[in-house]
Amino acid sequence: MAKFNYQALDPAGKPSNGMLEADSVRLARTQLRERGLFVVELSDLSDTSTQDSAHRFNLPFRKRIPLSEVSLMLRQLATLLEAGLPLEQALAVLIEQGDNPAMCQVIAALRSEVLAGSTLARAMEKHRNTFPDIHRALIRAGEESGELDTVMDKLASYSENQQALQQKIGLAMVYPAIVIFVAVLVVGGLLLFVVPPVIEVFQQSKQELPLLTRALIALSNFLSVAWLYLLALTVIGGIVTQRALQLETVRNQFHLKLLHLPVLGKLIRGSNTARMASTLSILVGSGVGLLTALNAACGVMNNLPMQRALEDAAAKVREGVTLSRALAASGLFPPVLVHLIASGEQSGRLDIMLDRVAKQQTQEVAGFTTALTAILEPVLILFMGAVVLLIVLSILLPIIQMNQMVK
Repeated sequence: MAKFNYQALDPAGKPSNGMLEADSVRLARTQLRERGLFVVELSDLSDTSTQDSAHRFNLPFRKRIPLSEVSLMLRQLATLLEAGLPLEQALAVLIEQGDNPAMCQVIAALRSEVLAGSTLARAMEKHRNTFPDIHRALIRAGEESGELDTVMDKLASYSENQQALQQKIGLAMVYPAIVIFVAVLVVGGLLLFVVPPVIEVFQQSKQELPLLTRALIALSNFLSVAWLYLLALTVIGGIVTQRALQLETVRNQFHLKLLHLPVLGKLIRGSNTARMASTLSILVGSGVGLLTALNAACGVMNNLPMQRALEDAAAKVREGVTLSRALAASGLFPPVLVHLIASGEQSGRLDIMLDRVAKQQTQEVAGFTTALTAILEPVLILFMGAVVLLIVLSILLPIIQMNQMVK
């Protein structure tokens, strides 16, 4: 029977640790669950080389938690703090009311750290996959200024706005993706299973077929032979592309080309600018230093050239250059951002101007996404109808030709 050291949390979030004996790691975990404990770490004392890795319990909260869950947690915590509850009591309420076990265990871990004397920002450092840089920076500023409830409310609004923007962009892409997928299936099914037996009848008549019909026969024959190779080539191409994009130089060039596309580039530029401006506005308005805010804003941008441009701008600001001039040097940010930041620097209202930029860019991205979706819907339907019409015509033309010959 082996001995195990364990660290766990009770349902109230209070830390517990000790030693127990069990025949296996699984039985040790079962014993702890029967005591009503959430296992944080389980180490086999007979194998010291794996205490910190092999026998570490793979908690759900070690995986990334959806942004919607984090936004809901931040809003609830902000409400409880505004109601006057102490931080540890507010976290305990969230544990009791939580529906997501992974999120509840994250909150329980945060509460145990707070009860042990740690700050909330420092406790979140251990859960970076759940709480990004801007969350920790804002909460740290709120704790240092004594206005954690106010800062938490701003952070909750920020997370909700970012989630809404991501959902709007994601939903706008769902419809075109579904239409294209269905179109490929329908056209592929027609060419592979419907067209060949119909065309075979025309070929047996040994009459000269129209050009459109001959082209359809050639395409159908090609797909019937090569569809499996095309599928394999598509899968291999996707894997190779994914591996190539893991290289920073390749990803940087790819993202740069995306920025110069007429439609998608505008959407990418606007969404990244909105996230950056929102982050800077909240951080600067909460008393965080500009350099710290710029470093945190780099983490919310998913376009590599724009992220590098912001990093270069932070380096120039550190040397004494104004933020507006540093951002203008890259040429990757919208002119409205540069002009409003320059106005904010001159008037001493940088956070207000950044907030205006964030709202303007968010509205522009939302409006552009709506317009793009409205245009894509009829275009894709017309395109799919045109393809099906060509297939139908290629089948009907020989029939019409045969009827004319009979007459």
